[in-house]
Amino acid sequence: MILGQYESAVSIKFPIDNRICRSILPLCGLKWRIVGNTTLGNSRHVQVLGNEVSFWLDFKRPVTILDCTVGYGGHAELLLDRSDRATRLVGLDRDSQAIAFSQERLVRFAERVALRKGNYRDLKRHLADMGIVKVEGVLFDFGVSSPQLDDPARGFSFQQDGPLDMRMDQTTGPTAAVLVNSVREDELADIIFQYGEERYSRRIARAIVRERERRPIETTSALASVIAGAVPSVYRHGRIHCATRTFQALRIAVNSELECMEPALRDAADILAPGGRICAISFHSLEDRIVKHTFRSLAQGAEARLSLLTKKPILSSEQECEVNPRARSAKLRVAERASEEMTL
Repeated sequence: MILGQYESAVSIKFPIDNRICRSILPLCGLKWRIVGNTTLGNSRHVQVLGNEVSFWLDFKRPVTILDCTVGYGGHAELLLDRSDRATRLVGLDRDSQAIAFSQERLVRFAERVALRKGNYRDLKRHLADMGIVKVEGVLFDFGVSSPQLDDPARGFSFQQDGPLDMRMDQTTGPTAAVLVNSVREDELADIIFQYGEERYSRRIARAIVRERERRPIETTSALASVIAGAVPSVYRHGRIHCATRTFQALRIAVNSELECMEPALRDAADILAPGGRICAISFHSLEDRIVKHTFRSLAQGAEARLSLLTKKPILSSEQECEVNPRARSAKLRVAERASEEMTL
């Protein structure tokens, strides 16, 4: 979400949606200014469940925290602000633009922060390269960030027209356009159904193949139009946009998101020090299911490594959802590494 601040006569400030309030607030006699990095289209990432994450990863002593999806630095900044001044944070992310933004955002923490471009599936290798054997805290914030969604050049959203890219790492791998224009109809339908849980996956896949035989589908608006023409009229005017699930499915497929999750969660459990904690934030049922089942598996049996600290996922508060509507679907699960004595 594109964010700014408003200032009243008593200088009260809080994040608010720029697109709406830039035109409305002046009518109310309120001053308006943009915050954030203008090179990112004034899009400022607001972390979800920030207070909850900082609560569970507050160890009251110097520790090392691994942020496996550092993104635009929201959680990292909050954790470093609220932790012991000797606490260190290692941040990983596939997105070069996000890493560059976080380096600027976190520069005031100096040597307490180390950021690396990379996939969380390789977290053990990255830590080994830095000489780190164990960490006390691990954070996963799965899914796509607001700045990525709001940048039409990234191709994650149909809200604005842009190239059909969807890669979190734009330096490698096929784009969504390549996938949409080359995969067989049955495979495409399976992707849309499995990763998007889209009931009209067959219709949509058939329409995509029919359209690409006429001309390549290369933009987000072109794909959204094809999807809209493939589904029933009542579905086009439903609670969510008819292209939402298909775009989610393609993004997951392009970035191999779900395949990486369980191995990364298991590796995170391996590198946790006794008493260390993993926080995992998911945004849809497929992600949450993997987190829940992986945590449960690691907490059972004679060689259980984790204990579950949240039997049910923690959800965003009403106040947070009002400020950041994308927080509505966020779910946080937390697990703790068992002590050495318990694993013997």
